[in-house]
Amino acid sequence: MAKFTTRLDNNFCFLSHNTSTSQSSILLNRTSRKNLQLQLSPSKHRFNFNVLCSIKEKENVKGEIEKVGGGASGGGLVNGVRVEELDRKTGLGRENASKEAGFDLVWPPWKNTPQRYKLIGTTSLAFVICNMDKVNLSVAIIPMSHQFGWNSSVAGVVQSSFFWGYALSQLPGGWLSKLFGGRKVLEIGVLAWSLATALVPVLAGFMPGLLLSRVLVGIGEGVSPSAATDLIARSIPLEERSRAVSFVFGGLSVGSVTGLLVAPTLIQNLGWESVFYLFGLLGIWWYLGFHFLGKGLASDAVEVEHVAPLQSANLHKSWNNSLEELAQTKTSWSNTQEELRASLKDVPWKAFFRRPAVWAMIYAHFCGSWGHYTCLSWLPTFFSEELNLNLREAAWVSILPPLASVFVTSIAAQFADNLIANGVETTTVRKICQAISFLSPATCMILSSLDLGLQPWEIVGFLSCGLALSSFALSGLYCTHQDISPEYASILLGITNTVGAVPGIVGVALTGFLLDSTHSWSMSLFAPSIFFYLTGTIVWLAFASSKPQSFSESD
Repeated sequence: MAKFTTRLDNNFCFLSHNTSTSQSSILLNRTSRKNLQLQLSPSKHRFNFNVLCSIKEKENVKGEIEKVGGGASGGGLVNGVRVEELDRKTGLGRENASKEAGFDLVWPPWKNTPQRYKLIGTTSLAFVICNMDKVNLSVAIIPMSHQFGWNSSVAGVVQSSFFWGYALSQLPGGWLSKLFGGRKVLEIGVLAWSLATALVPVLAGFMPGLLLSRVLVGIGEGVSPSAATDLIARSIPLEERSRAVSFVFGGLSVGSVTGLLVAPTLIQNLGWESVFYLFGLLGIWWYLGFHFLGKGLASDAVEVEHVAPLQSANLHKSWNNSLEELAQTKTSWSNTQEELRASLKDVPWKAFFRRPAVWAMIYAHFCGSWGHYTCLSWLPTFFSEELNLNLREAAWVSILPPLASVFVTSIAAQFADNLIANGVETTTVRKICQAISFLSPATCMILSSLDLGLQPWEIVGFLSCGLALSSFALSGLYCTHQDISPEYASILLGITNTVGAVPGIVGVALTGFLLDSTHSWSMSLFAPSIFFYLTGTIVWLAFASSKPQSFSESD
């Protein structure tokens, strides 16, 4: 927190700035009443603004202190501002008989924001970058296929390679998040996928290298859902959980919109390579900024000798609390190796798979991912070929589903939380939201697949509406992991997300194969998604539950 104190003298005005490592000042040298000279030396975090006043001005201040009853020798209050003795600190001479007026400036602006909101905000931003790096290939694959001579089958394999790593990292991500905490796992994941994204242009001409780079992107992004789930389960109360989940995972829709909006312009002006370089750099910036913010929260160190006695006591207490937190952190990390050995044994793996509710989550995750991943990967190509749009038009039309999802997400979260707050059973709320998220896109895909003579803009509207309403899953399936077990929420999401990544591997590649075989978008893209949406709805309504469960092995 910055501290400004001012002093006026008959010769000059002095502004001092002190930190634990440096001191700087602004000097206003007054040669006459009308002429002032300003000298400024910048410093880092803390400012003391000192106004040196003459004897006459000091007497006026003293009289003002006596009027408000604050005439203590150590200082008082003038118009609500504390005045402190400063002569001994500044060494500017007794004849100045100066006083110090101080006020606090909060910086950075988010300093007093509750910790859980800071974590949720930065996690949501990471998810924005996550989907930017996921959708960039769905746009770049068009010029890349032309440059390297890939057919739809090869393009499908390239796009599905991301999900190979994504599936592999789900369970390890959930386990590591439970052991080390979601925050640490998330920042490592962001750094890993960002570096791998930047390597794509370098390895694009060598197919094994290209596939490996996308696998690494998938591994980095694969740990992020479990890490976020761990953060939410540990820090967010039940009545805020739907909104927290929707805000964090809603970053995926924002990332899709941003990526699909920016990628075509970058490709047409700077080449397809620029998308991977710039998007990878964004993730590295996030990683560095996350570290900077973390250090800023942990160390707001100031020099106690430059602070008023009352403030000094408060800051000393705060500093002691920080030291205690650091000591606790050090103790926690010293026990990491022992926890690492015991953690796998503590997870009730068998008990998970004895619960019908867990199997309902697994299958629902698989069904929802099939429709989501196949459309995410192939919609730009569908709009380009089926609706005869160029690259930029196809990408911008592809923005509509995730853009609409941003608004649907906020509505769904408020809808779910209000129902729970009004006494509706949590299981009922989750079933309603998930049923909406499955039946809406299934209905719209059926309408788009049938030969009804629809205009291109009508097909775009139906698909955008259906895929946007699928965001109700964020208040359905994606909240159920935390509902039934906050302790094992990250591991449960790791399990369901592992199965949910299979459609990214099989479905994306299978769509390309079916497209080459049938030359029908209805058969290759829409029909499989419709099937899984409908069967997923049946299984979810029959077996899903949000009742807390102990998962005891003895059960």
